[in-house]
Amino acid sequence: MWIWLAFMVPACAAGFVLFRRNTIPQSASRSSETSRLSVVIPARNEEENLPHLLSSLRAQRYRPYEIIVVDDGSADRTGPIAREFGATLVEGLPLPEGWTGKNWAVWNGYLRATGDLIAFLDADVRLAPDALGALVEARSRTNGVVSVVPYHYTEKLYERLALVPNLLGLFAFTSPFERANAQKGLYGSCILTSRADYELAKGHEGVKGELLDDLTLGARFAEAGVPVTNFIGRGLVTFRMYPGGIRSEVEGFGKGAVQSTGKLAKPTVLLIALWLVGLIGAEAAPFVLHTAVAPAWAAGYLLYTLQIYYFSRHTGRFGLWLPALHPISTAFFLYIMLYSSYRVLIVGHVPWKGRKIRVRGDSK
Repeated sequence: MWIWLAFMVPACAAGFVLFRRNTIPQSASRSSETSRLSVVIPARNEEENLPHLLSSLRAQRYRPYEIIVVDDGSADRTGPIAREFGATLVEGLPLPEGWTGKNWAVWNGYLRATGDLIAFLDADVRLAPDALGALVEARSRTNGVVSVVPYHYTEKLYERLALVPNLLGLFAFTSPFERANAQKGLYGSCILTSRADYELAKGHEGVKGELLDDLTLGARFAEAGVPVTNFIGRGLVTFRMYPGGIRSEVEGFGKGAVQSTGKLAKPTVLLIALWLVGLIGAEAAPFVLHTAVAPAWAAGYLLYTLQIYYFSRHTGRFGLWLPALHPISTAFFLYIMLYSSYRVLIVGHVPWKGRKIRVRGDSK
């Protein structure tokens, strides 16, 4: 029993080492920056999400100079919705060989943009009125490229299964060991850069066939001498990731789950593994309730549960009871890892939004 507790405490503590409350400074919401800001939104079948983002852009105190929506071959009302909101619509672009759909869409948005600053936003992002101003000011302070891990807004039960995957993703982007990582990545849902820095890093053209475009792009910025800073979005930047159903959620998380670990610093990977092993061990508590070690296992489960409640306040809205029943989300995470391993190591490609993306970058 004491051996188990001796392992459980440092395993749980690994989470506190990894997690940093690196939120966007809200005191900077009224930016003094006067540069023109272009917003580029790649969108494929986003008729449900796009109105939320475009409405939030209308409400910004720091007004963007232009909003460009690149319709990546949608079969729904994505294009008409963009026009209804007065955005510049780019459409009808055949996907060239060697490009992934999102990278091609983002690149063409950049080619149409005229601003000195460029924000790349996924269509499922939603912004508080002070968000753009705070991001612009944060970029000015860090003198580099910034990205945001948005707060995950959920509505349905299947969406809340993403609790543990979201926590592990947050660990990866807030880990102090990533500061000196030469492969330090960006979070692709929300990126803000100057045009000059983006061109110095060769932009999305330089990562055109990459499945993990955001992580690779961050490394390209670092190679070009541009500082890379990641924030967590609680209070300013949110998203609703997969309103279309659990299949899209599995595909979305699964497309990069295995490969992304190779981009992290070794201490980050080791501490995440330690935390995860401790979590799974604690979740075995119901199986030892009638044994002498039950109190130790119950203590470990309670310890992790309290920690998860604390972290989830900064990660997303997952309801009141799911953080207490975290084994459900852990099982979902393990399924995603198995699914991702099968797709990457055996099949050789991952499905996403009606396309097959080869793990080595070429799209089909």
